[in-house]
Amino acid sequence: MGLGLSIVERLARARGDLRMGVPVVLAGEGGGVLAVAVEALAPERLAALRALGPVELAVTARRAETLKTPPYDGDLLRAAVPGGVGVDWLTALADPADDLRVPLKGPLRPIRDGSPALHRAALALAKSARLLPAAVLVRIDAPLAQAASHGLTLLTLDEIAPELARLSPLDEVVAARLPMALAGQGRVHIFRPDDGGDEHYAIEVGSPDRARPVLARLHSACFTGDVLGSLKCDCGPQLHAALAQMGEEGAGVLLYLNQEGRGIGLANKMRAYSLQDQGFDTVEANHRLGFEDDERDFRIGAELLRRLGFTSVRLLTNNPRKVAMLESCGLQVVERVPLKVGRTAENAAYLAVKAAKSGHLL
Repeated sequence: MGLGLSIVERLARARGDLRMGVPVVLAGEGGGVLAVAVEALAPERLAALRALGPVELAVTARRAETLKTPPYDGDLLRAAVPGGVGVDWLTALADPADDLRVPLKGPLRPIRDGSPALHRAALALAKSARLLPAAVLVRIDAPLAQAASHGLTLLTLDEIAPELARLSPLDEVVAARLPMALAGQGRVHIFRPDDGGDEHYAIEVGSPDRARPVLARLHSACFTGDVLGSLKCDCGPQLHAALAQMGEEGAGVLLYLNQEGRGIGLANKMRAYSLQDQGFDTVEANHRLGFEDDERDFRIGAELLRRLGFTSVRLLTNNPRKVAMLESCGLQVVERVPLKVGRTAENAAYLAVKAAKSGHLL
């Protein structure tokens, strides 16, 4: 292997750059751009971008709905950034925290000519970095030379799309025995993706027979529910009930997937909670932030089950999407086992929205 960085390594670096407010060079379709996440944009950086040319804003179609501006590109909105506005103006467009206090933003002048491909790539990168899906871009000539002269990370469209779409290979780092209060004896397996992303965990209860369908649960990390005992969701009770049921049956596997907040990260989840305090439901909050209803990738769960030697499961879930995803990945779901626990006065509306808008069987 040479000293040059692979696309996996450059993508990991690009995510870190975006979180720090450092520009990333995106190249393709005969041109290039410098892209910076709005969430991390500093006034000095904005001034430096303006010195290179007209600055453009990219937000998702979901965010464009809130901004009352048609997303002419279908899945995203490109808009010109006026010369006299600052970072506060851009932040107000990207972050819905002040949508009720400052309901009128803009005016926005949508960009309709040219290709949105580089803008789409910038938004996908921002999402993968767990940032708000909003970016500013400025077009540049000679992107390769620009990246080299300024020490910036360079990514091409041909590299980005397939890499972001694929499931990163998962390597088992270690496994160790762990006695648990709810489930009895078990083993915790730690899996690490090769793209530098979050680790995921498989908690094996007892000694499941690989030749028979295993009682399994795909549980997405929920810091507020699993750790703090939040009453806003049913995650903590579901986690505990699943482990207890596996303990009672003497065998099972719980996959703890680090996809907080339906895949948008804890910071954005807290932003969604803040919007819920303003009266929006959980789906509406995600949309106002610029995200889809659910950004999780359940292929991770299917891959972990395969790595552990399981081919068929009895799936503890109320979410038919999990069943469909596992089956589409080649695993046999012989039974959907309901997991109806944790309803409180505080989360009744949340559960109703999950049933009505996300198809959960509650």
